[in-house]
Amino acid sequence: MPKAYWIAVYRSINDPAALLEYGKLAGPALQAAGGRFLARGLPAIAYEAGLKERTVLIEFDSVEQAIAAHDGAGYQAALQALGDAAERDVRIIESMPSR
Repeated sequence: MPKAYWIAVYRSINDPAALLEYGKLAGPALQAAGGRFLARGLPAIAYEAGLKERTVLIEFDSVEQAIAAHDGAGYQAALQALGDAAERDVRIIESMPSR
């Protein structure tokens, strides 16, 4: 089964304190749901139309597992804490089949 990757890009952060509270809840909730944080922070460089915005990359064993992590009670509580503190673009994509 192909792995899945959760990619979150923060377009703006309006309330750093609320983002910190979100992180305290979101990290453990996503890890408990099987997520493995692979990268987090600002890009070293951005090419073409890329922007130097905070980006998070999390690996899951499947798309279904990533969706369940997002929809689970722990992560939903984190989203409540986040509120409108940040504008984000969150995507879950499936890895390419190995050759």
